[in-house]
Amino acid sequence: MKQAVDAAENVTNSRTLELLARAGFAASGILHLLVGAIAIRLAMGGTGNADFSGAVAELATQPAGPFLLWASFAACAALALWQASDAIFDYNRLPTKEKAGKKAKAGAQALVFAGLALTLLSFARGTGSGGDNQRAVSDLTVSLIKAPGGVALLVLLGAGIAVTGVVYGIRGLRKSFEKHLVMPASPKARTAVTVLGVTGYVAKGVVLLLTGLLIVIATLQAHPEDSTGLDGGLRALRDQPLGVYLLAAVGAGLICYGVFMIVRARLAKMTQ
Repeated sequence: MKQAVDAAENVTNSRTLELLARAGFAASGILHLLVGAIAIRLAMGGTGNADFSGAVAELATQPAGPFLLWASFAACAALALWQASDAIFDYNRLPTKEKAGKKAKAGAQALVFAGLALTLLSFARGTGSGGDNQRAVSDLTVSLIKAPGGVALLVLLGAGIAVTGVVYGIRGLRKSFEKHLVMPASPKARTAVTVLGVTGYVAKGVVLLLTGLLIVIATLQAHPEDSTGLDGGLRALRDQPLGVYLLAAVGAGLICYGVFMIVRARLAKMTQ
């Protein structure tokens, strides 16, 4: 059994998987760039689904779309596997509380990138469509709200997403993301990476906060169909006073986060 575990750990720590996992950061960055661009387009009165299914739909329309979809799928799947490996094999020498926190974070990241990989796979196979994320969130909310204890679970889920948004914002303002990077030697390059990280993390934090709050509000008001995920959160922001400008600013911030993730593909510390 120990030999099998060691073999699995060696595979997940291979140089090939590391390179693919780094590409996963870049693929995630491209999707965030597209979501940010769609958000700005919505702020200007245009159309589109400002979520990851909408971003993947945009990616599919590009030249060499099928290649981009399959390549991005492989990269995100590799990054999900890498994060899952961190959750299973790494941090074991840390104190119990710190170990549990880091393993939980790695596990959550693995689920996020696995979700992106599945979205990319559905489009690569021709079964996906823009707005899939909205329908999935709305359908999940409707199903859970009818289940025993579903309301409480949804409120906790929405609150958890909102808190994650706050954590992202704090992480950006404190620049704590820098400890996960091998920062460039050039002062100008370091400043550029820091600015991208701060702006991007704060913007993503705002988006997650809005998404979580929308789930909580839709649940408490017994309108689960109004829980439409990332796109719904951004559209809700647009409907607020000065919302058009706020949405454009958040879109620009998501573009910064996308660029940061592309840079992270090169600078990330992959070993723990």
